[in-house]
Amino acid sequence: MSLFLFLTVVQAIVAAALVGVILMQRSEGGGLGIGGSPNGMMSARGAADFLTRATKWLAVVFVALSIALAVVAVGATSGDEITTTLDRNTAAPADPLAAPVDPLAAPVADTPPVETAPVPAEPAPAAQ
Repeated sequence: MSLFLFLTVVQAIVAAALVGVILMQRSEGGGLGIGGSPNGMMSARGAADFLTRATKWLAVVFVALSIALAVVAVGATSGDEITTTLDRNTAAPADPLAAPVDPLAAPVADTPPVETAPVPAEPAPAAQ
């Protein structure tokens, strides 16, 4: 469980960094637009190249962490717990062609039905 928690925290940090790097880029590819020497790393072109490479590698790490988290989650939850809780002690019906018994149905009582008085179809007209 601690590995899953660690990977989840790292995944959140990588996701936040990926969002930040993407938001720092200009839509027309200008990068940060930081001035400086034209040949240096902090030129507009150098910053754009750096942010592009950072975006690519952060995306690769994000996908790899997603796959690793899925593997850890599957390994942590095994199907053995579910199959051991099933009740396998039910008896098979004696006649396989007989209608299945509904376990939720109420038991049939052996008492005769109670007769009630008939209800008149229409009331008698009132005298005026």
